[in-house]
Amino acid sequence: MISLQFLLTAFVVVLAPGTGVLYTLAIGLGQGRRAAIAAAVGCTIGIVPALLAAIFGLSAVLHSSALAFNIVKYAGVAYLLWLAWQSLKSGGSLSVNSERKAEPLARIARRAALINILNPKLSIFFLALLPPFLSGNPATASAEMAMLGAVFMALTFGIFVLYGAFAALARRWLLGSERVMLWLNRSFAAVFAALAGRLAFERA
Repeated sequence: MISLQFLLTAFVVVLAPGTGVLYTLAIGLGQGRRAAIAAAVGCTIGIVPALLAAIFGLSAVLHSSALAFNIVKYAGVAYLLWLAWQSLKSGGSLSVNSERKAEPLARIARRAALINILNPKLSIFFLALLPPFLSGNPATASAEMAMLGAVFMALTFGIFVLYGAFAALARRWLLGSERVMLWLNRSFAAVFAALAGRLAFERA
């Protein structure tokens, strides 16, 4: 049975602004509601590898191997810097622009999934978050972690869709001002770059 304490903990974790939230907001502002939903789907799917790693103990290997951790980490740093550039670049995939056309939804979802896949801390996060809420029965531990992970993913999708819907609504009022769009693009780029810098200094 899923405890209320786990639901509240997961809700707070998902609600806190992070890279996935930022990406979903940028997509919602730049391309609208359907694109934002695709971003939410991608961010949710991107959780699966980290969850599986936590269930099967692979995150412990990642945590203990500096080389493996750094390979994933620096790939994530490079990807976040690329997202920052896409926010600044005229016609970039994350730029907020009144004249831009919507991208294929699958491409938006793929980029969103990579955000979580290339975060080496996510599997370690699950390894720390889920065990305190298990029953203590070794025979059912994997199944319980999978169920808790599925609930976490459902919350992620629901909350990210709400973030994206809010951004899509705000889009109508923001796209009429070139100044606001420029400010938004610079802000998204700055935050993505800051997240890349923070990830670069993370240790296993």
